[in-house]
Amino acid sequence: MPKKLSEAQENASNRRTSRPGAIDQYVGSRVRARRSVLGLSQERLGEAVGLTFQQVQKYERGVNRISAGRLLELSHVLNVDISYFFEGFCNKDASNTSSLMLLGEEREKYSIDPLERRETYELIRAYYRIGDPHVRLRFLDLLKVFSDSEATNKAIVAATEERIS
Repeated sequence: MPKKLSEAQENASNRRTSRPGAIDQYVGSRVRARRSVLGLSQERLGEAVGLTFQQVQKYERGVNRISAGRLLELSHVLNVDISYFFEGFCNKDASNTSSLMLLGEEREKYSIDPLERRETYELIRAYYRIGDPHVRLRFLDLLKVFSDSEATNKAIVAATEERIS
C-alpha cells in the first residue's frame, strides 16, 4: 500500500513543482527596472553575480524564481535594499497584479505604473547624460512647466500672441 504524505510533505512537494507566480514576476520586473536605471546590460549584471544573461532574462521575466541568497546578491550589485524588490507589491490592486502575468511589451502596454515603462528608463538615462548640472536642472524646470497643462496652455497662447504681434 502506498505511503500517504503528511500535509507538510505535500505542501513542500507542491512548492517545488509550482510555477513562478505574480510575486516572482513582480520581483523580476523590479530587478529589470533597477538594472535599466543603472544602465547595466543583462550580460554585465549576470557577470557580477555569476549568471548568464539568459538566466538574468528569465529572472526578469519571472519565468524562474530568484532564491533569497541570489536576491541578496542582486541587491548588493544593484545598490538597493532587499526590500526594494517588494516595494509596492502589496499595494497593487487585483487588476494591476493580473497584468504581471503578461510578458515584456504586453505587460508594459497594460501597466499603470509609469516606473515600469521603457520610456521612463530612457528619459532617466537621457537626463543623466546631460553633463552640466545647471542645464539638467533647467531641463527639469521645463518638464515641470510642460507637465502642468494649464501652464502649457498659457505658454502656447503667449508664444502664439508673440508671433502675431
